[in-house]
Parts: sequence; structure tokens; C-alpha cells
Amino acid sequence: MNERVQFTLNGKAVELDAGPGRSLLWALRGDLDLTGTKYGCGEGLCGACTVLVDGVAQRSCLLEVADMANRKVTTIEGLASGDDLHPLQQAFMEHDALQCGYCTPGMIMTAAGLLAAKPAASEAEIIAGLDNNLCRCGAHKRILLAVRSVAANSKS
Repeated sequence: MNERVQFTLNGKAVELDAGPGRSLLWALRGDLDLTGTKYGCGEGLCGACTVLVDGVAQRSCLLEVADMANRKVTTIEGLASGDDLHPLQQAFMEHDALQCGYCTPGMIMTAAGLLAAKPAASEAEIIAGLDNNLCRCGAHKRILLAVRSVAANSKS
């Protein structure tokens, strides 16, 4: 019999099967139909599967459901507040910081973790913070512009 794990997901209590080696990524996508978190490489290298765990950006493909007990997990679907987009989601739209959109959720979640820790991050800090998130379409300049705009607004 598999263990059940309780945690908070996007502000709501959930309980999931935590069988041995069961990844958070596949539980989110398969059990909970939260498909905004993308499968990219399955090795934690591309950033497409990034979620926030207790406010820190982490690769969900490397996390096990069993390790989420009593933690707070936020996916791209839980970043907005009702119909009000998170400032990063709004900035990505305003700056056309996406092309195919596949990397976008992971980019936004990584940036959200970065800006939660350092709201007025410098350009160098943003570049370093997003360095391990891959965008195969080449929207990097627009992505940096979007994240910089949110960081700049927190300075004022």
C-alpha cells in the first residue's frame, strides 16, 4: 500500500499517492491536471518544470511527492490571484516575452522565486537567476525585459 502525502497546492490542501520515486511533476500533470508545469528534460537541466516549494523555485521533475508533506507548492496556475495576473505574468504578456510558450511557465516561476527573495534584483542577478532556464525559441531578451520591468517597479 502506498503512502498518502498531504500538502498545500496553490493555496488548497491536497492529498496524493506518494509511491516510491513518484515525481511531483507527473503527479501535478497526471493526477491533478495541472499541465502548465511542463516536462522538458526530466533531469532538472532545462527549467520547464519549475514550481515554487515554500516560495523557492525548484525543478518538479527532481522532487518526489513524498518530500512535499506539509509543504506549500505553487504552480503557474496558482500564481495569479483569481482573475488578476501576477505581475510577472502580466509583464510577460506586455513585453511579448514568449514565442512558443513552452518554457514560459518555468521562466515565470523561476523569476517569481528570484524576485520573492530579491524584489529589486539587478539585471546581473536576473540574468544569473534565469541562466539555467532554457528557451529554444530565442525570446531571452524579451524575457529579461519583462523580469526587469517587474523588479524595477518594486524599486519605486
